[in-house]
Amino acid sequence: MTVGRVHSIQSLGTLDGPGVRFAVFLQGCNLRCSCCHNPDTWDMNGGTEYTAEEIVRKAVRYKEYFGKDGGFTFSGGEPLLQADFVREVFELCHKEGINTCLDTSGDMFNEKVRVMLDHTDRVLLDIKYTDGEHYRKNVGCDIKRPLEFLAYLNEKKIPTTIRHVVIPTMNDNEESLLKLRSIAKEHECVDKIELLPFRKMCSIKYEKLGIPFPFGHLPEPTKEKMSEFEKLIKGINIR
Repeated sequence: MTVGRVHSIQSLGTLDGPGVRFAVFLQGCNLRCSCCHNPDTWDMNGGTEYTAEEIVRKAVRYKEYFGKDGGFTFSGGEPLLQADFVREVFELCHKEGINTCLDTSGDMFNEKVRVMLDHTDRVLLDIKYTDGEHYRKNVGCDIKRPLEFLAYLNEKKIPTTIRHVVIPTMNDNEESLLKLRSIAKEHECVDKIELLPFRKMCSIKYEKLGIPFPFGHLPEPTKEKMSEFEKLIKGINIR
């Protein structure tokens, strides 16, 4: 039985995929995004150990609340770092008739990830920027990695939601959003784009950890701007 390291659990979440979901946030991340809301998930040695069976037993208790759209979501941290554990949990979820969803940066791709994706019903893929320079400087990887991951999702026809945090002065412009929409339209597996406003409530976490919040000096986007950007990408959300 595979053991995974878990940062936290949200039993009835509504922000981590369709419907009501049992969301498990895994410990450990290989990236260092300048807008990260959860720096406390970075350390692979942190968190609490669970077996796959223990996690699924907890999820089953809430199955009646999932309805036809909800289910189980793995987020993080970065779930791809614990692909064997995710795969085992997803296999058990399917035996219980529970829908599975993966929230990921798409930065890693290997045989373990391929096998895990065979048991994944939906992917929430974070596309953080639409150019390589911002990716290298403010994420820590090449933009080719999430795009290659998306290409595989398209090949396997895995329903995908692209998630994009709108960060003032960084990617809050029409050119960037139109490029994001173009990326989505080129991949039939993408049926939705979710634009998420950059928020700074996480600043207190950085203070407690004694590390600087790289984007702490940036403003949050206004409701008016978010509404404007939603109109730009609206067309992709009708598939």
